[in-house]
Amino acid sequence: MPDDSPSSSSIERLKDIMAKLRDPDSGCPWDVEQNFATIAPYTIEEAYEVADAIERDDMDDLRDELGDLLLQVIFHARMAEEAGHFNFDDVANSISEKMIRRHPHVFGDVSVDSAAAQTLAWEEQKAAERQEKGGSEDISVLDGVAKGLPALLRSYKLQKRAARVGFDWPDPQSAFKKLEEEMGELSEEIDTGTDEAALLDEFADVLFCTVNLARKLDIDPEAALRYGNAKFERRFGYVEAALREQGRAPEDCTLVEMDALWDQGKAEEKKSSDG
Repeated sequence: MPDDSPSSSSIERLKDIMAKLRDPDSGCPWDVEQNFATIAPYTIEEAYEVADAIERDDMDDLRDELGDLLLQVIFHARMAEEAGHFNFDDVANSISEKMIRRHPHVFGDVSVDSAAAQTLAWEEQKAAERQEKGGSEDISVLDGVAKGLPALLRSYKLQKRAARVGFDWPDPQSAFKKLEEEMGELSEEIDTGTDEAALLDEFADVLFCTVNLARKLDIDPEAALRYGNAKFERRFGYVEAALREQGRAPEDCTLVEMDALWDQGKAEEKKSSDG
């Protein structure tokens, strides 16, 4: 059994638990069967659940979700250790060295005047590390933006990378005009086109330009969409609740009836926020 004594560190206890779970003879069959690929989706899911707890300002839930996310790190590190690649201590040392390397103004004698200057220095250090790792002068500015990121977030990061070398609209209005242009092309394709590939192409341009406009407005598009999702859930919930009071369900109503309740819910929200 893992050492539960007060002298045992919490991390060591968790590592011992994972080792027991992964034991091929006496461990949990499900845990033993897993590999990096099968666990990766859970890692992503747990990261989103951390973000959700933060969004809800639920500190008890955040503590638990951070524990779940830490377990994912322990799980991957354990599998790597079993395969002879690295262990958890290697992971911890790697990030410690990276933090020291990327904060010379804290751990060295470099002076940084502002958060903006630190962000620039951080990106320059990351670029130098990518160059060193790539070992080629042909390395792209866009290299290192993980392909496994959610598409919305990856779009945002790709555009930020390109903007660092001047490939960017000068202001939000210019980005907005480009979005209007792409919306016009999408509208034309909807009206006249039957080519699914062309429709996808135009719609992709609209999404990409929308993310670009969000970036120019200093809006996190992922956070904005979460906000929009929450607003939709809240307002559609109002529609459902109003219909339940009438003894009805959404599928029994017309769009006009539900839209009227939607507007009523919006008005009450505005009245509540103004009051």
